[in-house]
Amino acid sequence: MKASRPFPFFLFLSPRHRNKPQTRTKIIPNPDSPSQNPTPRSMASSGEASASASASASASASASPSGDRLRVVGAWAGPLEVELGAWTVAMLRAEVARRAGGVDPDRVGLIFGGRVLKDDPAGVSLQQAGLKGNAKVLSTLASPDRGKALAAEAAAAAAEEEHASKLVRLWDAAQALSQRHSDGSLLDENFNIALEDQSGQKVMFGSPEDMKALKMALMLHQKAKVLIKKNIYKDALDVLMMSEEAFSLCDAKLIERVDNVPMLQLDIVWCYFMLRDVSRLEVAGARLNKARLGFELSHGKDSTRFRLLQAARHADLALYVRLELLEGVVAYYNGHTEKARGSLSSAQSKYMQLQVPDEAIAMLTDMGYDARASKRALKMTGYDIQSSVDLLCEEREKKIRRREQDIETEREIMEQRRYGKTPMNKAVDMQKLRGLTTIGFEKYLAAEALRINENDAEKALDLLTNPELNCALQSKIQSRRKRPSHVLGAGPLRAGPAAAVAAAVAGNAPPQIPDLNAAEGGNQEQLVNNGAEAAANDAEAADNDAEAAANDAEAGANEEAVNQDQDMGDETEEDETEEYLIEEQAGASHGQALARDVDMENELANELTGDALDDYDIDVANEGQAIAEYLSLLESAAAAASS
Repeated sequence: MKASRPFPFFLFLSPRHRNKPQTRTKIIPNPDSPSQNPTPRSMASSGEASASASASASASASASPSGDRLRVVGAWAGPLEVELGAWTVAMLRAEVARRAGGVDPDRVGLIFGGRVLKDDPAGVSLQQAGLKGNAKVLSTLASPDRGKALAAEAAAAAAEEEHASKLVRLWDAAQALSQRHSDGSLLDENFNIALEDQSGQKVMFGSPEDMKALKMALMLHQKAKVLIKKNIYKDALDVLMMSEEAFSLCDAKLIERVDNVPMLQLDIVWCYFMLRDVSRLEVAGARLNKARLGFELSHGKDSTRFRLLQAARHADLALYVRLELLEGVVAYYNGHTEKARGSLSSAQSKYMQLQVPDEAIAMLTDMGYDARASKRALKMTGYDIQSSVDLLCEEREKKIRRREQDIETEREIMEQRRYGKTPMNKAVDMQKLRGLTTIGFEKYLAAEALRINENDAEKALDLLTNPELNCALQSKIQSRRKRPSHVLGAGPLRAGPAAAVAAAVAGNAPPQIPDLNAAEGGNQEQLVNNGAEAAANDAEAADNDAEAAANDAEAGANEEAVNQDQDMGDETEEDETEEYLIEEQAGASHGQALARDVDMENELANELTGDALDDYDIDVANEGQAIAEYLSLLESAAAAASS
């Protein structure tokens, strides 16, 4: 399945010296201890030590003559004049490193009172760290390799913490997007998310919770695919696991006939393989078995259902190259030589079918088609020129239809913003609004009736057909049109193109059956971003924006009033309209919008491709090399066994 046009999509403080005059202070060596003499680097020509010009030495020499003294022992030993209120642990470490022979400060360890002194948090003074005058500090010096290792460990820990934080942000952003685009909320962003089949028809997929979980899983899976294409396999694996968790929240019976879950299993094992993680052989085999079974359920035995729905095209060929390669690798490491040879040989045969002759690509590019699109079409049609042209024409027509739908989606979003939020922060249901206007009610009245009744069409109809309530509603709207109003909640109207209208593709779902609860088979559900297509048609979108801004006269009559909390009526109708007042007052105090991670949400939305066949268009160059490598290993093993 695919997601629709309305879908388918550090701050730190650095330590600073206080504002005080800089002083250059001589450091007097202790004549009783030779080891306390300053190093040659800090010696002046007269035999007296002066402050170094380096940053760390300058900081260390800034202590006043009345500063405190620390006793340092260990790797470097001697008294040290410091200002406990101004010096930090990092400054003390740098000074000890300088006096120990100019070593790297990262190699110096400081221990006081049985605890290791750390540079974090930055800016904490020695006094705040618990040091007092005449305190004893133990200094240690790690070997150069150990110092580098400690620095590397610290960097790795920081990177891991940042990665974990990003994963949390990804999960929260995907959850927030799927929630807003599944419960009918009035959207702040200029895109909407819904599920479509491959023909572009919207589909209903189980319960609202199933829809939410599915959209979330598809967004995370798409993010992982982007990371895989960038060869960032470790991060991709983490995101794939998150996607698998989201898929697990869906009803298993509803998704068993679409190939998203088996594709997820295949992507996970591919990451294992590219990370050379042999320790996961057993779990890799189990995942490949699930992938094989899932493809049979969604594509049919020997892909018969897939071929039928794809007009006999071989769009899934690259998927099976990867699947059979990985099955052969698992069999090889488990000692099943014959099974490995059979899987690898089958993968190699399919791989050769995907090697497109340059002459065929040149023929299509000469006709004006893009080289990448031409190569993909040829791979999926077995190099048949006429079939490739037909496929390219179909894809072009789909882009045109999608562009038109994007414009219509943008108009609906803008119109919903003008109508405002329901008491539960939902948008006015445009389908129900069209139903009420079809039977003769004016649009601005029908929209307001739906809004204050939480999109309950029956209650809205009762209100509109009640002469007294209808009259009260019109009077209130007219009175508000005559005075300035303050729009609540909806925010400023924006006429920009829908930036990330997305879709999820159900390539194997029959176009004539948009309800997947009853569908016999589904192919792939994929989130797609059509914002680029909408942006490419700014001129057309601008014309539409002007038309949408004007709208119709009926909607304009309600434009300034629809976002107000509705007081329904004057004193004579007070009893009859009290329930509406209560609901709207509740809506005004209904929870404030949660803070959005706009950057992460936009990152997820912008990575949606808008291409139903993109997930089948796999570059199998790595697969070809791996097939040759493992077949060579099998031949070598066979030769060694026979000799």
